[in-house]
Amino acid sequence: MADQSIFRITKEISDLQKNSDLSLAVAFRDRDVRNVKALIIGPHETPYEFGFFEFAVKFNKEYPRKSPAVTGTTTNGGRCRFNPNIYANGKVCLSILGTWRGERGEEWSAAQGLESILLSIQSLMSSNPYENEPGFEDANEESDKKNQKEYVAKIRHESLRISVIQRMEEYLGISSNTTTTPTAAEREDYDLDMDDDDYDGSAVPWEPFKDLIKRRFLWYYDSYLDAIQKAKEEVKDGQQFSRMPFEGSSNTMEGRFNYTDLERRLRRIKATLETEADRWAAEGLTTKHKDNTVAVNLSRQFEQIKESYKRADVPHSIELVDGNPFVWHLTYFGRPMTNLDGGLFRIKLRFSPRFPEEQPRVTFETRMFHHRIAADGTPCYFPNPSRREDVKQHIEAIIEALEEEHPPYDPRTLIHPEAHKLFWGGADDRKIYNRRLRRSVQQSMEDM
Repeated sequence: MADQSIFRITKEISDLQKNSDLSLAVAFRDRDVRNVKALIIGPHETPYEFGFFEFAVKFNKEYPRKSPAVTGTTTNGGRCRFNPNIYANGKVCLSILGTWRGERGEEWSAAQGLESILLSIQSLMSSNPYENEPGFEDANEESDKKNQKEYVAKIRHESLRISVIQRMEEYLGISSNTTTTPTAAEREDYDLDMDDDDYDGSAVPWEPFKDLIKRRFLWYYDSYLDAIQKAKEEVKDGQQFSRMPFEGSSNTMEGRFNYTDLERRLRRIKATLETEADRWAAEGLTTKHKDNTVAVNLSRQFEQIKESYKRADVPHSIELVDGNPFVWHLTYFGRPMTNLDGGLFRIKLRFSPRFPEEQPRVTFETRMFHHRIAADGTPCYFPNPSRREDVKQHIEAIIEALEEEHPPYDPRTLIHPEAHKLFWGGADDRKIYNRRLRRSVQQSMEDM
């Protein structure tokens, strides 16, 4: 029975890690598949939009006959209740988890699994989370309209402040004025660093999603700024959060709005990420002189890709910047008979000395107006998760994202708000999009 349980959990984790859902991620360590970390990225057009929310999932030995225990760990040290059904202490109230009474048929069954649990939690992150509070339908309509608006406003602020900005500052070692005390669930995710060379007795957090979140931050950076600008029109700095009727003294979301400070911190994070990627080049050169395995691997891949382009008469070309295997330049030629025809684009790929654990940072140095390229040149592309160490498949995925003419609509790829809106708008919007794309293609030749 125990072996069947482990097999089921392992398969569910593997399936989630292989699928293309851009809003869910799972990880475990040291073969302990019964203790899983899960990441849910907040849905588009909600106050949780593109926030990073982590949960601890603990599978019992009777799984799947019994549901696992799920605890929210993005709580600002137990001080923030992000939803009527996600408490400040991390409790997640869902009928399928047996933590909330539900209608007949909504309880847990062995047919459900990890993905269905995460999707159920994600569904709580709606455009109007106030509706999740039991008894909402019987509430006074006039007073509740005001509460709903104020609840959405403070969730949007705290999603940005806690799940995005505060998290990124911790990842990058940027000092912050706020300090937090970790909850019991968060403390369990800490592990002692047992490396004798640099062990100092401190606890080091296990952060399996750090690199993923950094890259997604770059995807959604402009959306964060847009959210801040819109929110500034609705609330004033210093305005206090309103307490909701269902919030108790130790299960609430307290604070004040300060979007001016959030914007400042957001821009500082962006600049620090750019500096981090630049630093990789210098670190890489140091490791190259030591015949580091990563440097040798990247050098070998560069030569293989260059030779394969030559043999296949591929129009694109690659070169190392200053002979550094950690910095590549890709020159992309637009495909004939498409809107990219005649374009000549220079793309920089910067690699970490810890590649592939840290994935490459890619930047279009030649400007392109495209719904899958951010204003700063960051592309939104999907490398094969099982081939993360293969640079060629990264390049192919970038080109595929550029050239795909009829992609399915996916708000999780919203990386350039203006281009995204035009591309997915009406026929007239699409014509404007195509004109602006063609103009950027023509400009690319002039810039070269």
